Amino acid sequence: MDFDTLIDRRGTHCAKWDMMESLYGVSPDEGLAMWVADMDFPVPPAVTDKMREMADHGVYGYVNCDEPYKNAIQWWMQNRHGWQVEADAIFTTTGLVNGVGMCLDTFTQPGDGIVLFTPVYHAFAKVIRNAGREVVECLMTNNDGRYEMDFDAYDAQMTGKEKMVILCSPHNPGGRVWTQEELQAVADFAKRHDLILLSDEIHHDLVYPGHTHIPMQNAVPEVTERLLMLTAPSKTFNFAGLHTGQVIIPDPHLREQFQRRMLALALAPNSAGQYATAAAYSPEGAAWADQLIAYLDGNRKVFDAAIEKIPGLSSMPLAATYLSWVDFSGTGMSREEFTKRVEQGAKIAANHGTTFGTGGENFLRFNLGTQRSRIEEACRRLTEAFSDLQ
Repeated sequence: MDFDTLIDRRGTHCAKWDMMESLYGVSPDEGLAMWVADMDFPVPPAVTDKMREMADHGVYGYVNCDEPYKNAIQWWMQNRHGWQVEADAIFTTTGLVNGVGMCLDTFTQPGDGIVLFTPVYHAFAKVIRNAGREVVECLMTNNDGRYEMDFDAYDAQMTGKEKMVILCSPHNPGGRVWTQEELQAVADFAKRHDLILLSDEIHHDLVYPGHTHIPMQNAVPEVTERLLMLTAPSKTFNFAGLHTGQVIIPDPHLREQFQRRMLALALAPNSAGQYATAAAYSPEGAAWADQLIAYLDGNRKVFDAAIEKIPGLSSMPLAATYLSWVDFSGTGMSREEFTKRVEQGAKIAANHGTTFGTGGENFLRFNLGTQRSRIEEACRRLTEAFSDLQ
């Protein structure tokens, strides 16, 4: 698979490139888009072929493709993750953020506290607050560039208002793959405080050599009675615009509640997303994903090597995801100063760390899901933007 050929996404209503000037003041004509988490690679040929077949058919009426769609999801989870998923446990939402919203709507009430281990994916807090729930930030410890959780501190924070805890596994933006012991600790915390445990595992395929993702249901089977799992093919195969994600609910009682809410809102999957998912979750898709991970691994090594040569900057070692979390605190600069150097000096649009909650103040998140030449250019620009520190 050719991941090196540059693809010009400008002028295609692409959020990543066409919105970066209004949001970051970086012109797409001379800037590099390294913010929102989609990649600059075409989808696997198997997905393109299925989309073309659908388009050529010319009739886009009501369909029922649940069986091949769910079969593909089951095959993928079993073969890639050793995770056995029941077909009846799979519910389709309009992407993963919608899945979070649906879980909040079904299993919590306005005013309830929702626990987040921060810093963490910014959309969680946005959805929680807009749903009238309260964000409860449990700050993770940055132990020499590695996020860790402190459950003694978190236990002391709980007031009894909390009804759900959301885990990002693997972690975005820190790139951690949680260990069996850490997953057990999260599950124990949820049980101690009688919390629904929502495990967002959208990055579970993008794990680098030497690390293994463990699905929460596999790690702690006894937590099933309070467990909601979130997955999607969108990060792995780069079709986030098809807005197709899965809420997987092992427990029949929780499943029944969620099903009723889905029916009440008349929510149903779109056929394009289902067809694309079935095409991606296949042996052909698996081979493509393996090549992708190898390429991203190369990108991460190039980027990390350059960052580590700039005094005062450090990137968290990535075990998973294509999102590099870079710490600028060692520069002694204010957030405004280092952000200005990245955006106006290097002309790179990267996510602001403050949007990820408490603990993200001295960070920017860089998307490495692009061609190697752009990664190398980003490295050159960042080196130049902070050249006075050399």
